[in-house]
Formats: sequence, structure tokens, C-alpha cells
Amino acid sequence: MKHELFHKVNASLDTIRPYLEADGGDISLIEITDDMTAIVELHGACSSCNMSHMTMKAGVENAIRTAVPEIKNVHALNSSILS
Repeated sequence: MKHELFHKVNASLDTIRPYLEADGGDISLIEITDDMTAIVELHGACSSCNMSHMTMKAGVENAIRTAVPEIKNVHALNSSILS
């Protein structure tokens, strides 16, 4: 079950990855916790961009939660953003 969720979340990230890469960044899915939180890590320009909060809320969280409604929260390891 968790392997399937991991695959679905990664597939949802693939839909927004080109936009992140266009700005010199990327994202990785690190873990899905038992309480259904997706832990991600922003890379490159995305890890230090002052717009990362908007990227997380409008892009990453929306893409993940739309594609995988089982996911309740999204958290970036290298950001203070908790959804």
C-alpha cells in the first residue's frame, strides 16, 4: 500500500517538476509517514527561493493532494512550511 502511495505521489511531482526545473530547482519525495504526511525536499534554487512558500502551497501541495487524496499534509524538510 505504502509503495503504491509513494509511486502516486512521485507521479504527481513529475507533473510540476518541469516548472521547478525551469527556475533552477527540483523536488524529491523523501517519505510518506504513517499519519499520511508527504515529506519532500526542495533542491537547487527552490531550496532558498523567497517564493518557496507559494511553490509549496499552490504547486506542490495542490498537485499531491489532488492526485493522492489520502495524503493529509505536505512538509518540506528544508523549509519552515507545514501544510
